[in-house]
Amino acid sequence: MPDASLAPRTVTLLGSTGSIGTQAIDVVAQHPERFRVEALSAGGGDVVLLAAQAARLGARAVAVADRGRETALREALDAAGAAGTEVLAGPDAATELAGRGSDVVLNGITGSVGLRPTLAALGAGSTLALANKESLVVGGSLVRAAVRRPDQIVPVDSEHSAIAQALRSGAHGPGGRSEVRRLVLTASGGPFRGRSRDDIKTVTPDQALAHPTWSMGPVVTVNSASLMNKGLELIEAHLLFDVAVEDITVVVHPQSVVHSMVEFVDGSTIAQASPPDMRLPIALGLSWPERLDPVATPCDWTQATAWTFEPLDEETFPAVRLAREAAAASATHPAVYNAANEQGVAAFLAGRIGFLDIVETVERVLGEHDGVAAADVTLEHVEGTEAWARARADELLARS
Repeated sequence: MPDASLAPRTVTLLGSTGSIGTQAIDVVAQHPERFRVEALSAGGGDVVLLAAQAARLGARAVAVADRGRETALREALDAAGAAGTEVLAGPDAATELAGRGSDVVLNGITGSVGLRPTLAALGAGSTLALANKESLVVGGSLVRAAVRRPDQIVPVDSEHSAIAQALRSGAHGPGGRSEVRRLVLTASGGPFRGRSRDDIKTVTPDQALAHPTWSMGPVVTVNSASLMNKGLELIEAHLLFDVAVEDITVVVHPQSVVHSMVEFVDGSTIAQASPPDMRLPIALGLSWPERLDPVATPCDWTQATAWTFEPLDEETFPAVRLAREAAAASATHPAVYNAANEQGVAAFLAGRIGFLDIVETVERVLGEHDGVAAADVTLEHVEGTEAWARARADELLARS
């Protein structure tokens, strides 16, 4: 059991009004003796909720990315009884908070805008509880170079949290020889599992947003429907755990109870299983390497149940294949993969393109990118590549 006399960990929550952020606050509220939230950030779409969170947690600072929402946030803080809270506003506000040196920075921002806060948190020496997979996918070599110590990045995606837990069963043998044969990422299959490409040509945004297992934000939910999310997770696993992309397998597991597995060289496979509740990997991200007690209801082993696993249909869902190709092509191809996808998802949700156009556009933009070697990548390279990929994707999507 952890020593209750230890000082609480200081925490900065980025993306506090989103799905990850609100569940992280549930975890913190359940264990007030373990954590002290120092700062919160959000995009600015719900300043009333952000102000209420700041008042509830006693946060010293809050930030909004939308500078135009600063006045509304100050008014909301005043109404919530937290008028003395420091307010930051603008696109760099979350980065400033991330770099202030909290013990833990949970990056729950959606999209590649999370890259600069990720780098700031690592540079400040904070433990980074990483839910913003895009920052690692987009800035892989930069993020890896910024890491100062083992376990400074603790993954919050359920799949990568599962792998991190399983790897503690024996990742290295005598002399540092790896005992890992491969990583196995599980995928729910999303709402269109079992359908053909013809079946999903005309699906609507509402259908794509009807995920059978998880409750997530719209971008992540559409990514799960197209399996782009699993492609991003494959790249993330490759970078986090330094495992070659050809040694990472994706398997469809509709029940979403086994979150991922590690297969070892002796034929053993270690799996992490729990009900599909994001509070579990969030809690572990905040408290790593300890576990909090309690967090969520475990599996009920007194009830009959069945778990199934099936191969991924890569003809209908080519996103994972594209992710492998992007990771193998160059250090900047994953940034193109993510940026083109974000533009496609936005166009699909706006009703301007069909569902299949998302991944088809990603493939076309990837094919036009020359790439930059990891040793030569700078933050300017990454951001310039992203800007080009977004503009090129928008050109192609306008013709769809």
